Amino acid sequence: MVLLQASIGTLNDVIDAPDDAHSKPAKPIPAGQVSVPVARGLVVGAAGAGIILSIPSGPGLVALAVVILAIGFGYDLAFKGTAWSWLPFAVGIPLLPVFGWFGVAGGLPASFALLVPVAVLAGAALAIANARADLERDAAAGVESVAVRLGSERAWIVHAVLLVAVVGVAGVTLGFADASALELAGAAISGVSVATGIVLGRRGDPSRLERAWELEAVGVGVLAAVWLAAAGLAS
Repeated sequence: MVLLQASIGTLNDVIDAPDDAHSKPAKPIPAGQVSVPVARGLVVGAAGAGIILSIPSGPGLVALAVVILAIGFGYDLAFKGTAWSWLPFAVGIPLLPVFGWFGVAGGLPASFALLVPVAVLAGAALAIANARADLERDAAAGVESVAVRLGSERAWIVHAVLLVAVVGVAGVTLGFADASALELAGAAISGVSVATGIVLGRRGDPSRLERAWELEAVGVGVLAAVWLAAAGLAS
């Protein structure tokens, strides 16, 4: 998965390199730390290596790896900067725990029937928050992202409602799952991280909105780990 995500992220940087030269000159390609040909080679090499490493877990995981690459590349090449940019995140993020669990166990626990749809909400929320960080640049360039389409205020409200729903469902299910004190503490910390991101991202410049999005992403990631670790959800 690390290799698959490296391939997707590198392709994103290759495509964004011309714009980053003006707006984010410190990134590796515009800063001259990595050449475009080397980056393209990494896109292909990391994707191929990621697929090869999934082979021992069976054809099902190989197929899932290809689907994940297709979703990521689809975002990079087609969906990014459009009103539908949230869709690959909403579909792709739930596949991260699915890939890991399926690769190890060869199947999925019943709890994933709840985890996956909630993860879809989390993916959509994080995508909208990420788009808000680029709203000013996208609007100036005439790019109609989901944040531009909704407007900053409505985009913030929608993403905040989705994240609150995710944290709320996780809290309720952890309560019924007889989670340990450590797991509950982890959930509380993740909730604070998400809440801080929501509040911090209410107003501010793009840099502040990006930090807010990162806090939300970290919080959701920790919450997912705690959720899967809870005995009642991992069975």
